[in-house]
Amino acid sequence: MLPEYRQRVSMLNPVHFCALGFGSGLIPFMPGTFGSLAAIPLLLLCIPLDIWQFSALVFLFSVIGIYICGKTAVDMQVHDHGSIVWDEVAGMFVTFLFLPLTLPNLIVGFILFRFFDIIKPWPIGIIDKRLHGGTGIMLDDLLAGLMACGCLHVMNWLWPMMF
Repeated sequence: MLPEYRQRVSMLNPVHFCALGFGSGLIPFMPGTFGSLAAIPLLLLCIPLDIWQFSALVFLFSVIGIYICGKTAVDMQVHDHGSIVWDEVAGMFVTFLFLPLTLPNLIVGFILFRFFDIIKPWPIGIIDKRLHGGTGIMLDDLLAGLMACGCLHVMNWLWPMMF
């Protein structure tokens, strides 16, 4: 028998399907990590995009994510349930703004994003605790992505031959 919250969502509903990271958020352990991993194939599909097309996609994923995550949380009747991982997908996309999607960047960016998403340094932790709804679900991960992005830019600048 499925848990009660799981009975309230359907993988056939496109909003739920996206919010649950195409099913990756349903993995019972480390759903945020698996949601972040689910972003990598999508990121690889973005390699041919120019900087502005990729930036527009990041913006679209972020704005749509507010609705997707908020609607799924309401349907589940649980605020920011761990299986809602679209915020991780969008946060991963933010991590790679204005950076080449190379293998070293993808690996280091993934590690940095997960670090900031798990540790939740200021102001991420405050936002995570105080904001609710789709905006609250999304914003802490978008900030984690911005922090990871900043670190990755510095690393690319300091060690350009590695990235």
